[in-house]
Amino acid sequence: MNGESSSLPARARIHAALGDPARLAIVDALTLGDASPGEIGHDLGMPTNLVAHHLKVLQDAGLLVRTRSEGDRRRTYLRLLPDVLATLTPPPLRDADRVVFVCTHNSARSQLAAALWRDRVGGQVASAGTKPAARVHPRAVKVAHRHGLQLDPTGTARVADVVHDGDLVIAVCDNAHEDLTGQVRPALHWSVPDPVRVDTDDAFETAYTDLADRIDRIAPIVHQATGGN
Repeated sequence: MNGESSSLPARARIHAALGDPARLAIVDALTLGDASPGEIGHDLGMPTNLVAHHLKVLQDAGLLVRTRSEGDRRRTYLRLLPDVLATLTPPPLRDADRVVFVCTHNSARSQLAAALWRDRVGGQVASAGTKPAARVHPRAVKVAHRHGLQLDPTGTARVADVVHDGDLVIAVCDNAHEDLTGQVRPALHWSVPDPVRVDTDDAFETAYTDLADRIDRIAPIVHQATGGN
């Protein structure tokens, strides 16, 4: 995919083309298989002139191509280009040797985030705190074990001792994001509420779910940058 097709204007054209319910229905139909314009009109109950209009918009946005039938050469078929749809995702983040999750005490959120990343994405990952506690919170260890993850109860660390040049730093708490204004600055900020403030199993489970959802969303674009496996 060239740079122009993944640019913001190109992505905006694709979004605009998909913004009409009829065009989205055509894309849905072509996701499953190729079809002729006549078949599209028949299946969607759409008049010929309207089909032609919507197909032109989709083709101009680069979402589909026409191919000539190898049987009846007078017939054309429409083929969706799924790689173009893939450009709607955000572009990959900058190259990074490692992902480092940071919170204040390195006792819950950053530990869970690193464990989740290690389990779901792989590659180099670490965690640290701006004011690390002496140990990982027992409820964090408990929720991790409940989901098949391992946390070292004594494995807390300070940001200055962990973060190196080339790391992708993700702050998973507001305090760490606001405190890190010097040489080490988070590339991303996830405002995950501190479960220690509530100190219940449900609060830690909620933090775990929040982190898991965010990691699942970002993994495809960070995976490319970090070369995880």
